[in-house]
Amino acid sequence: MRKLYIPMLLVALLGLSSCVDIEEHYDFQADGSCKVVYGFDMSKAVSILMNLVTDSVRATPQFSLAKDTTLNFYDALPDSSAAKLNAEEASMAKSSDLSVKMELNKGLMQVSMSHVAKTPAELQYYLQHISTVSVNTPAVDLIDPKKASKNTNAFSVQRFVAGQDYYVYEVTPHSFSRIIDKIKFGKFLQKTKSTFAAAKAMLIDMPYKVVMNFAHPVKKVSNPKAILSADRKQVTLITNMDDIMKDPSLMNLKVDY
Repeated sequence: MRKLYIPMLLVALLGLSSCVDIEEHYDFQADGSCKVVYGFDMSKAVSILMNLVTDSVRATPQFSLAKDTTLNFYDALPDSSAAKLNAEEASMAKSSDLSVKMELNKGLMQVSMSHVAKTPAELQYYLQHISTVSVNTPAVDLIDPKKASKNTNAFSVQRFVAGQDYYVYEVTPHSFSRIIDKIKFGKFLQKTKSTFAAAKAMLIDMPYKVVMNFAHPVKKVSNPKAILSADRKQVTLITNMDDIMKDPSLMNLKVDY
């Protein structure tokens, strides 16, 4: 039974995939490029699950497993999967990376997905289509990240980024805008309401943070809850999924820069 510990833990953890701290980071450069990073910290969920682990399991080598790996999406694709991508999707996969930091005995489980867009148009396309691309990206085996896998160790990026489908984006050389589609958001909530309810029952507040860094001072920010730094080059929006479910417009954001 000890050999089944890691797969069983990951299945339980992914079942609590809504119980994460989510951070979006955007770094806009003067040349029009932008690096966007989706960060998912599942350490709280891991800590909760650790309470269910016996001392004998904690003493096993598997429990001491630690990973710190970065994997390029396109390089990880089997030839059969890569062949299904169109030119735009292939380009997105080639410029996207998945990083995994996992140290179970310290309650650490962090996953981040990063992409570098060369132009505002490319950034808009990426943000609007990342859910589709992630479906075409194979799951990453957390035990052996060098291979794609469908086993119980596998981590599916799509599981975490599917929610991005409920935003409508517009990105220009001097502005960034996203508006939440309430109909799509409602459908997302219907699919995930059980996990959100479980998280709330465990007193997990599921914070959601957006950090945007700019090369030049920001001229205007639409969301009154967004915080503008003293030098006007950073916009930070902090909320949580519980509040977003009550008022989805909390995530609407337009920045002129």
